[in-house]
Amino acid sequence: MLMTKERRPAIRTLRGWAMSVLQEAGAIHECEEHGWAQDRADPHARERALDLARQDPPAGVSPDKATAEIKDVLNSIGDTCPECPPENKI
Repeated sequence: MLMTKERRPAIRTLRGWAMSVLQEAGAIHECEEHGWAQDRADPHARERALDLARQDPPAGVSPDKATAEIKDVLNSIGDTCPECPPENKI
C-alpha cells in the first residue's frame, strides 16, 4: 500500500503523544546521559508543536485538548536535567 503521509508511532497516553510531538517539532530534547526531557526554549519550535497538535490531534481527542496537553507538558519540563551537576559559572 502506498502511503503519502508518514504516520507517527502509536502512543499509549496523551502525555506520551505530546512528548513525541514536542520532540518532533524540536521543542524538547533528552539529556544524553540521563534521558530526562529538557525544554529548548525555542518559541518557533513550540509554535510548530502547537500547530501539529491543532492540525493532527490523536484519534478521539479534540484539537483544543491536544494543544492544552502540549502546553501542560511544556510547563512541566525544565531546561536542565535534574541529575546533571550544575555548571560552574564564574
